[in-house]
Amino acid sequence: MQILGQAVGEMGAALNGALVLLGDRLGLYKAMAGAGPMTSEDVARKTGLSERYVREWMSAQAAGGILEYQPETQRFTLSNEHALLLANDSGPAFLPAAYEIMRAIVIDEPRIEEAFRTGEGVGWDEHHPCLFSGTERFFRPGYNANLVSTWIPALDGVEEKLRVGAQIADIGCGLGASSRLMAEA
Repeated sequence: MQILGQAVGEMGAALNGALVLLGDRLGLYKAMAGAGPMTSEDVARKTGLSERYVREWMSAQAAGGILEYQPETQRFTLSNEHALLLANDSGPAFLPAAYEIMRAIVIDEPRIEEAFRTGEGVGWDEHHPCLFSGTERFFRPGYNANLVSTWIPALDGVEEKLRVGAQIADIGCGLGASSRLMAEA
């Protein structure tokens, strides 16, 4: 029975991934960030979305422990901790981007299955575009906080080479956020 419980939990988490993506793309998390307790009507009005769908999304997010729900007032709250991870795309860790990466894996699953059968592999350039945008959005906060100030100086001689015009290859880093940061620096 423990295996079944774990499987059901993982299924719920997988299905909730689509709701996290919707919360990001539709601006639901950003609308709730720092706003305190809100009704679905409040969020629908703030985002211009259908209240019925917003209510269902908020209820599912509360069931998953992402939003807090107060039944006596029928209000939902996005905690500051959750907002930092779900509404702040320049914060220390932007979780919707990780779900975007996972979405690419699901979309690319038939290609990956074929690679298992043929052994030919799947090129980085053959993945769905949300892999690249998700990768950049997920890693960009770390690059912004550390690449120029900490990581490059920690590599012997690299900073000097970059300052005099060394060429770099940006491979598998998303859409070039790290390259842009180095160029600006």
